[in-house]
Amino acid sequence: MEDRYSLQTPAHIWINSVPFFQGLPESVVEKATTHLVSRAHPPNQVILLENDWGGSVYFILDGWVKIRTYNLEGKEVTLNILGKGELFGEMAALDEVPRSTDVITLMPTMIGSMPAQDFVKLLNSEPLAGLRLAQLMARRLRQVNRRLRLRESDSQSRVADTLLFLAEGQGKRGQTGTEIPNLPHRELSSLSGLARETVTRVLTRLEKKGLIVRDQDILCIPDLSALEKMIV
Repeated sequence: MEDRYSLQTPAHIWINSVPFFQGLPESVVEKATTHLVSRAHPPNQVILLENDWGGSVYFILDGWVKIRTYNLEGKEVTLNILGKGELFGEMAALDEVPRSTDVITLMPTMIGSMPAQDFVKLLNSEPLAGLRLAQLMARRLRQVNRRLRLRESDSQSRVADTLLFLAEGQGKRGQTGTEIPNLPHRELSSLSGLARETVTRVLTRLEKKGLIVRDQDILCIPDLSALEKMIV
């Protein structure tokens, strides 16, 4: 499935809801997204591979992807989980070097790709676009720093922080709390740096305490501040 977005389609509504494009003049957004192409991807499909050359910048229209790399022992490490409205692939477009990570879909996902030259041209012509990108990178750096500081904490703190990390980046306010995707335990294991069995035990403990509520596809956090208090 593939189509080209224009401002006369529902994608216009989506584009204006993406933090990166918010506040930009409509004419600028229209010009920048002239060559934006969308494509549907099944779960577990590789979108980008490490060391690929960057010809495009990608926007997630719907669904979820994980950013993956490998440590020195060859073990997979999940660096981030991105959802609707997020972008990726911007670093390779900016510094014209190969990709530094893999990007894999976690569920059926729709992704829009913008030619790298269009993205760079937008940054050069619109200071606000550059500011939006700087804010995005600063937020991601803060998240990584926080997770690194917690590497020596107990398992409960690390799982709780991982859930809060996902809520901060991808959480949606529902009727009973903040909703995030109910990811497979192997993904939470990779994000937190814990064994999958340990993650399962901690999630069960948090659920018994009423700090999380799990459904088939959604994990709900009724009170973010209560979960944050579990981090020591």
